[in-house]
Amino acid sequence: MIYQIEFKPRAVKDLKGLPTVRHRRVMKKIEALQQDLDGDVKKLTNFTPEYRLRVGDDRVLFEVEENTVVVYRVLHRREAYQ
Repeated sequence: MIYQIEFKPRAVKDLKGLPTVRHRRVMKKIEALQQDLDGDVKKLTNFTPEYRLRVGDDRVLFEVEENTVVVYRVLHRREAYQ
């Protein structure tokens, strides 16, 4: 299934704050989500948004709504689940 990627304003701000190398690596993994929810994707329990994608020490928090992946935040792992 092909997914459309949508970024919330806070996620865009998070991405802009990343160093260039980390930004490229995270964007590459997010773009890979368009094809399928492959990679290190895990469904979170008792947490909103529902899913996380692990990219090294960074976490992409997102939800799946029909055929759209909505990215809410991109954070370092120590800040992601607070």
